[in-house]
Amino acid sequence: MNLGSNGSQGALPLIGRILLAAAFIISGLGKLAAPAAIQGYIASVGLPLPLLAYIVAVVVEVGGGVLLLVGYRTKPVAAVLAAFCVFTAVVFHHALGDQNQLIHFFKNLAMAGGLLQIAAFGPGRIGLDSRSAARAEPGTAIR
Repeated sequence: MNLGSNGSQGALPLIGRILLAAAFIISGLGKLAAPAAIQGYIASVGLPLPLLAYIVAVVVEVGGGVLLLVGYRTKPVAAVLAAFCVFTAVVFHHALGDQNQLIHFFKNLAMAGGLLQIAAFGPGRIGLDSRSAARAEPGTAIR
């Protein structure tokens, strides 16, 4: 793999998006497998409307993960996913005296940091955003 300037604009951002998207897609699909348990967990932390929160979580994780993966509307999707990560860290992983919760809290913040990089700098050369930008104005791509 070419890690020079041109290669890193193609392969590395794509690999980063794949790794981040996988975490969201797998988590969202896992929520589909146990809706009652997830809604119970949502209710246990005091959030209102656990069914609605469950649906929002599945849509954000699966939908946002797929959009991030293919690089479509990447900057706003990454910003929404970053906000989701911070929200879930604060609401669901705030018991920082528990080492497991502490790890999940900082994992969510680290993911938010990576997503903010994508929100700031774009998907790289490989993704639907870059293809549509190249069609609109040849010789350019969203960075």
